[in-house]
This record gives sequence, structure tokens and C-alpha cells, in this order.
Amino acid sequence: MTNQFETSQHLQGGMVPPSLNHGGHELFDMHEVLGAAVGALNQAMILRPHVQDPELLDILDRQYRFMLDEYNITVECFKTGKDPSHPTQRYQMKAGSDFIYGMKEKPPTKPIQSTGEITDEIISGFLLSAAKEGSTGKAAAALEVCNPVVRRVLADSIPNCIEMAYELAIYQNKHQYYQMPQLKEHDMNLLLQSYVPVGQPGMPTPLQ
Repeated sequence: MTNQFETSQHLQGGMVPPSLNHGGHELFDMHEVLGAAVGALNQAMILRPHVQDPELLDILDRQYRFMLDEYNITVECFKTGKDPSHPTQRYQMKAGSDFIYGMKEKPPTKPIQSTGEITDEIISGFLLSAAKEGSTGKAAAALEVCNPVVRRVLADSIPNCIEMAYELAIYQNKHQYYQMPQLKEHDMNLLLQSYVPVGQPGMPTPLQ
């Protein structure tokens, strides 16, 4: 009983050891983030033997190695509450950033009936969904994290998820798996000109 009381006093006093510097919401959200990361890594490993296109295989392998390293340092700082063994790295895609706009007719999509129907379109779609899920999940979790190191590691990894998703979207677009409609020039210009910048105003005087 004495030890429990001392621990309670210790935590309430603010002198929390780094490994316990986590709030309740943070713990649950981090379990979601890490579980999703494990799922994405497992999915990539399962799908890898089915990849046909060498370019997609290169993307999968590069993204897998990067995600695995990010997973490891996230687990590390989550368990210790301290800086991981190395900072979050920056993922950079190889491809250019040119989208092909317009829609072309293609057969409608439907669920496959066997693993023999797995295609590069399906695989790249799975990878794209995992990258998007990683981005939104980490952003939501970072807003609930108390530990400053874990928050920073999560925040730094979000741009990497976005970059991976962008790389996969460009790959899919190039092969017409992911088609990008575009508005007419007139309609586009109307939206582009919908807002204008303003200068800095004098700030209102606080009410007394």
C-alpha cells in the first residue's frame, strides 16, 4: 500500500519518469498507430511475391525498408519516452510529379475471386490505402500525445506517409489505375480566383 501511495504521489507531483510520460488517450492511439504500421508492413510482405512490374517492386521495397525503420524508432521512443537512436529520416520518391488528367473508359472494378487474380493495380491500391491510413492515423494520434518526443516523431513521420502516398498515386495514374478528372478551364479559374490575400490589420483592442 505504501508503494502504491508513493507512486501516486510521484506521478501527481509532475516528476514522471520518461517511460511513464504518457496519457491514457496517447496509449490507446499509439496502439492504433503501431498496429496499423504492423498491418501495413505485413501486407507489403504478403503481396510482394505477386508483384509483376519491376518499378512497383522497387517502390514497395523502398517504402517497406523506410516504414520498418520508422516503426522501430517509434516503438523505441514510445517505450522509453526518450529520443530514439536516430532522428526520423525523410522519404523521397524517385518519380516525377506529373499527373495525367482526364478520364478514359475502363472495365468496372469488382472483387477478385481468387489470389490468382491479384494484379499490380490491386497491390498498388493496397499500398496507397495503407500510406493514407498511416498519415491520418498519425495526425490524429499526435494531437493526443503528451510525451514531447513521441509527438515529434509522429509529426515528423506524417510528411513521409504523404510522400509515399503521392508516389503510389503517380504510379497508379501513369498506368491509368487511378484516373484524375479535371474541371473545365473556366470553372477552374473561377475557383482559383475565389480568394485574395490581404495585409496585416491593426489588431482589435481587447474588451474591458
